Amino acid sequence: MSKPQVFVTRKLTNEVIAMLETVADVKQWEEDTPVSREKLLEEIEHADAVLTMLTERVDEELLARAKKLRIVANMAVGYDNIDVPACKRRGIAVTNTPDVLTEATADLAFALLLATGRRVTEANRFLLAGEWTSWSPYLMAGQSVYGATLGIIGMGRIGEAVAQRAAGFNMRILYHNRNRKEEAEAKTGARLVGLEELLQEADYVVLLTPLTAETKHLMGAHEFSLMKKSAVFVNVSRGGTVDEAALHHALTTGQIWAAGLDVFAQEPVPLDHPLLALKNVVALPHIGSATIQTRNEMASLAAANIVAVLSGKEPLTAL
Repeated sequence: MSKPQVFVTRKLTNEVIAMLETVADVKQWEEDTPVSREKLLEEIEHADAVLTMLTERVDEELLARAKKLRIVANMAVGYDNIDVPACKRRGIAVTNTPDVLTEATADLAFALLLATGRRVTEANRFLLAGEWTSWSPYLMAGQSVYGATLGIIGMGRIGEAVAQRAAGFNMRILYHNRNRKEEAEAKTGARLVGLEELLQEADYVVLLTPLTAETKHLMGAHEFSLMKKSAVFVNVSRGGTVDEAALHHALTTGQIWAAGLDVFAQEPVPLDHPLLALKNVVALPHIGSATIQTRNEMASLAAANIVAVLSGKEPLTAL
């Protein structure tokens, strides 16, 4: 009897592939660039399981070609690239990789907050361009972080981890969420407030919501107009949660002071994107969870979900 077939859409470690090979024959896209849509459509016809990245769109077109697919294991916490209801109608399990990337993403979020508030990358470019010719009292002066007010939009696991880091900086922490997080409040002193109050009071606003129909362009012209002129906006969620034209307007007209962005509506972001031309923007290539240890754990968890399903067991982290 032939083994099930697994298709892995990006090159992963030998250890992860070996884990999958205990229950299946494995084909892997060997490039570091995303698998082409044509190749994915071709491979899905034979796959019992597919291990996907955020770059792969699992939609009706793809699922219509899937003759025996049993699980889509997404190597991410977010799953806006997957039509989950369409999978459910077909009895296809969908899994993600929660928890394992919480601390790494929180580290990056706070690093981006610090780099943007203190103008770290701008100052680095200033020095390397030979523009540092003398000391000046306001040379590359940024915004204080210690003791400032932090507003977290979306108090999930990552939001709570960011709040814990902010507590070490003696920050006043406000958060906006669908429900109250009493444990996080007890640990960090965070306070649940309405979105408008958070935007009006925060010196730093960190957006951590998933991308859904309700959160698309959650941050738009009205929201940015409520923020302090000295405020810093940080997005480590999904690019689609922000109206980028409104953000550009807010940054160029002085409605807000600066922005740190790890995500964009279109990724990779085009180099001619207007936000990239602004000195008061720190832009990163979606590296929120990009530590070697975390990515290895994410890949292993995605593989473990596939092994479980193909072995007739329940997945570990089903959506």
